[in-house]
Amino acid sequence: MRKYFLFFILFLLLIFGVFFWKGIYLPMDTDSNVEKVFIVEKGEATSEIAYNLEKEGFIRSGSLFRVYTFLKGISGRLQAGEYLLFPGMTVPEITEKFISGKVVGIKITIPEGFTINQIEERLNRELKLKISNFTVNYFKQDFGFLAAAPNNASLEGFLFPDTYQFSYKINADGVLRKMLDNFDKQLNSEIREEIAGQNKSIFAIVTMASLIEKEVNNFEDRTLVSGVLWKRLENGIPLQVDATIIYITGKKTTRVSKEETKIDSPYNTYKYPGLPVGPISNPGIESILASVYPKDSPFWYYLSTPEGENIFSRTLEEHNIAKSKYLK
Repeated sequence: MRKYFLFFILFLLLIFGVFFWKGIYLPMDTDSNVEKVFIVEKGEATSEIAYNLEKEGFIRSGSLFRVYTFLKGISGRLQAGEYLLFPGMTVPEITEKFISGKVVGIKITIPEGFTINQIEERLNRELKLKISNFTVNYFKQDFGFLAAAPNNASLEGFLFPDTYQFSYKINADGVLRKMLDNFDKQLNSEIREEIAGQNKSIFAIVTMASLIEKEVNNFEDRTLVSGVLWKRLENGIPLQVDATIIYITGKKTTRVSKEETKIDSPYNTYKYPGLPVGPISNPGIESILASVYPKDSPFWYYLSTPEGENIFSRTLEEHNIAKSKYLK
């Protein structure tokens, strides 16, 4: 009798072993490589994770998942986040992902010089988010570099261009804070001290940088253009930056008509002296540095040819000759 009892116990252990092996090491669907986002919430217990994995069809048994993590001593090491899983994965492969914290998200690149509207178009396409309804005032308390910006201004100029990894669940507030955090890091203490030493505001520097970003495409010329524009500003001469007109009209062209230079807008640097009312793009670090460290020169004018070459002139006469030569 005892012999049969032992045989029965061994039989049960064998059945459980097969069941355990199948539940842990045999994928739900060996032919499926279709990935799906699975979310482990912060503070979520192993039992909840196991239940959700079974419910969403990634594992055969939530109970076996719990047994496996307990036996391995990894229950407390499963990290919160978003993970790409597929039914062709085994429990050890899934738990390895959770332990390593190899979370996923969506990668979005914001090019230098993008306007806030262009950024919103990209974010709306990828994440279904709207950001243009946020004003500076909403973030002023958390980001000191916004101090000199008008409360009702948009965040134009301060959304630092870069490649970002965003969570699929992120909201507009989270996206903007991540971009503003990046701006905060890029504007290091040395740059801030230099700006303060020049008795300029970060808002003015960024506004100038946004013009430079749209006007010139190499660092050396950007520093020269910066020198020209700051010098014109200091001497009460209108900046006459074509990019400000294009910002107003929204046209995808580098050509500006004489009629357009008469548009009544606080962004029109032909009609109104000084800097425009705010930035016209979101500049990269090179344009910001060019704005902070302008290069002194004898030039008062510049123009960009259709081929992208920048021509600098000392006098209006030289400038007009250059215009007739290069802008036919």
